Amino acid sequence: MGSLFEDALKRVDEAAERLNLDENIYRILRKPKKQVIVSIPVEMDDGTIRVFDGYRVHYNVAMGPAKGGIRFHPNVTLDEVTTLAMWMTWKCAVVNIPFGGGKGGVAVDPHKLSVKELERLTRRYTAEIIDLIGPDVDVPAPDVNTNSQVMAWIVDTYSMHMRKTVTSVVTGKPIFLGGSRGRREATGRGIMFIAREAGRVYGLPLKNATVAVQGFGNVGSVAAKLIAMHGARVVALSDVNGGIYNENGIDVNAALRKVEETGTIVGLEGTTPITNEQLLELDVDFLIPAALENQITRENADKIKAKIIVEGANGPTTTEADKVLNERGVKVIPDILSNAGGVTVSYFEWVQDRDGYFWKESVVNDRLEEVMTDAFNDVYQMSKQHNVPMRLAAYMVAIKRVADITKARGIYA
Repeated sequence: MGSLFEDALKRVDEAAERLNLDENIYRILRKPKKQVIVSIPVEMDDGTIRVFDGYRVHYNVAMGPAKGGIRFHPNVTLDEVTTLAMWMTWKCAVVNIPFGGGKGGVAVDPHKLSVKELERLTRRYTAEIIDLIGPDVDVPAPDVNTNSQVMAWIVDTYSMHMRKTVTSVVTGKPIFLGGSRGRREATGRGIMFIAREAGRVYGLPLKNATVAVQGFGNVGSVAAKLIAMHGARVVALSDVNGGIYNENGIDVNAALRKVEETGTIVGLEGTTPITNEQLLELDVDFLIPAALENQITRENADKIKAKIIVEGANGPTTTEADKVLNERGVKVIPDILSNAGGVTVSYFEWVQDRDGYFWKESVVNDRLEEVMTDAFNDVYQMSKQHNVPMRLAAYMVAIKRVADITKARGIYA
């Protein structure tokens, strides 16, 4: 299998070519600024020592401090982390917030660790990368298998080294430790705003639209609930255990209660079971893939019947699938735009921490709506101006912003 990073660069290359980007500037944008691999020795509960591989990548910091999550997963690699850091660079740029792109991870299955082992792992990883992070340097956040508790351990470890409390070193913290109201729902809320705007410009308003959501975790469940509140009919949902379908619409609140009670949506009363694959191929107005990467591929792209795809996950559509969908006239709103609500409210959290003044949730949501709506309009106008799909337009908007700043700053020598 080829490099994920090399595959992701194909989209960047195309956008740069469309922009007629200065080749000297583009040589800079194609390379990660900093890649670090660390060994993380951890004493396990039984007294043995295990050593885990950890990573932190700064892809580009022309616009500001690196920003990006930390994931704990057995399949984490440097290639994956570098690719995600690059995506974060474009994601921050497309919504025009003053962050660069970063990402981190540890190759570990956290479900096989006790809480104490997980804490020791987190603190040692933080200590190993401590020279790379900080409010003005790199601001991590939760990602796959990490959460607000992990962020709290990072805050404490960093603060102990700095000899003062530094809550702004990470985002995604508990609210009582300097977290932002509205942060947990931000990615899903941002998807709702983007779906609403896409429906507006493509003549498919959310009211009475049919929607399928793949992935009913934090992102997918919030998006499904808010979209349903706007009058859409959510006809299909899925999680890791399978999917459910009801052509007349699923009660999303009932699905949320089912997950709380049983850990899965499968078996929800009034629905019929479907597979994740079947969900992707339903004849709906909106499809929201909010699960994992590479769900829409060359193999199933010609079977997609949705009119608009709003990407909730990172990288759910492969490059080959993109070409098929574009040829078939399916509108794809790319991940770097549609799921940027999370990093936008992370930015708000960072601002609040540094000011020491915290906003009401209604203020957070209003400002998120403004940022997401402006970003959608910027990308849509670029798409119309150059007659290109929305993904290419989003990359063009983002790359132009980073390139312009890089050119203005010049090369330090």
